[in-house]
Amino acid sequence: MKTMTIGMTKQMCLIRQISPTARKRIEAQGFLGYSDSFLAYINYPLRLAPAICMTWVAVGTYLASPFALWALMPFAFLGAVLPGHPFDAIYNHGIRHLIGAPALPKYGKPRRFACANMTVWLGVTGWAFSSGWMALGYALGIFEVLLALVNVTTGFCVPSFFYGLLFGKPQTQRTA
Repeated sequence: MKTMTIGMTKQMCLIRQISPTARKRIEAQGFLGYSDSFLAYINYPLRLAPAICMTWVAVGTYLASPFALWALMPFAFLGAVLPGHPFDAIYNHGIRHLIGAPALPKYGKPRRFACANMTVWLGVTGWAFSSGWMALGYALGIFEVLLALVNVTTGFCVPSFFYGLLFGKPQTQRTA
């Protein structure tokens, strides 16, 4: 099992706990083999990038702005192809230093799959608005916001869940 204690004292690691449900939700996104204390530290920071994206999509949908939605596409795409999302830099290079917490680990395939899906969804939603299909654009945008809201509020990533159905659930070294 991986242990991450950078920026944490051993006492801090020991007092942090995570529920089995939260652990399963994080592992379903491809973050495997980490200690309970580490997962407890990253549980909420992992939701920062989806929260920023959710807010951006909500504004773009409210404004029916294809350009606002298309402007988010490169960030979503980079989240799919890089080891982490660009918005994670806000946490990794700022917030975590203020609170003495560890950096976020590299994204697994399920989380990257979620970013790839969002990239396509943003493009289609922007296209709907630019083509005058306003009802479709609003429906797609609201659905995107709701999907992100589920992740932000519960830690359950719907696209990662579907990744598990399509390609098999990620497994820890203990269960593999």
